[in-house]
Amino acid sequence: MTFNEGARMNPGRVRTGGGRGGKIALGGGAGGILVLILALLFGGDPGSLLGAGVPGEAAQYDTGGTLEGCETGADANENIDCRINFTVGSLDLVWEQELGRQTGVEYVQPGVQLFTGATATGCGNATSDIGPFYCPADETAYFDSSFFQDLVTRFGSSGGPLAQEYVVAHEVGHHLQNQLGDLGRAQTDPRGPESGAVRTELQADCYAGIWAYHADKMPDPNTGRPFLVPLSDTDIRDALSAASAVGDDRIQAAASGRVNPEAWTHGSSEQRQKWFLAGYRTGQVAACDTYAAADLDSPAALR
Repeated sequence: MTFNEGARMNPGRVRTGGGRGGKIALGGGAGGILVLILALLFGGDPGSLLGAGVPGEAAQYDTGGTLEGCETGADANENIDCRINFTVGSLDLVWEQELGRQTGVEYVQPGVQLFTGATATGCGNATSDIGPFYCPADETAYFDSSFFQDLVTRFGSSGGPLAQEYVVAHEVGHHLQNQLGDLGRAQTDPRGPESGAVRTELQADCYAGIWAYHADKMPDPNTGRPFLVPLSDTDIRDALSAASAVGDDRIQAAASGRVNPEAWTHGSSEQRQKWFLAGYRTGQVAACDTYAAADLDSPAALR
């Protein structure tokens, strides 16, 4: 259990849909899927890799419907789609207060879309193979919740709820970067151990940690209680397990038996864990300045 069972949430915050589009610019098969996951999992602008649809035609987005039966924290503790919905509500609560207070930039809620199989986005058409991603063109995070089982079976993460919630918080972290004008740094410097892409991904991990710091303390104004119950050491280990599972070094080693830092786009397993902890231990956006960090292996907040 992560959410207070009496917590309440409007199920309309997250949209449902999918099944439209689905063309992928890269070839299919396990190799293509791996490349897409490496490039897009938890990150950045997928527009260069997603199918752009038919030239000359306007994109057709599936606005979908709303979730049913996702009104209480008890629902979120039982159902993964409800858990995504409640996590987004908790993220909204935290960032509506903390982003403006800490940066002077007013938080704008991102769109969040659940889909099954395939969907059309502002960045092109997508299938479930690419994993969760954020599209800056339509300011929307996309999730096929079947990915969370893959996170366990294919990548070796724990299956705990905070592992799943970390993924959602990371994607909303990219939305924050989009608002703050930092997301483009991943595109201008897309690869390598010190690249803008890696620094962008590690910062989104750090922002996920900030959410975790505040989420079990900040009361929901509708109920007077936080969305999340107090996080345990086990919860934090679950989040760190997910962060570790999708480190570039771990995925490369599993795929080829070799690690090539010059091809990194997201950072090592250890780096991803450390930057999540930098946010979690401080709750401060200033602790997440990966772009100024001289040593990505040693966040200042953890020294």
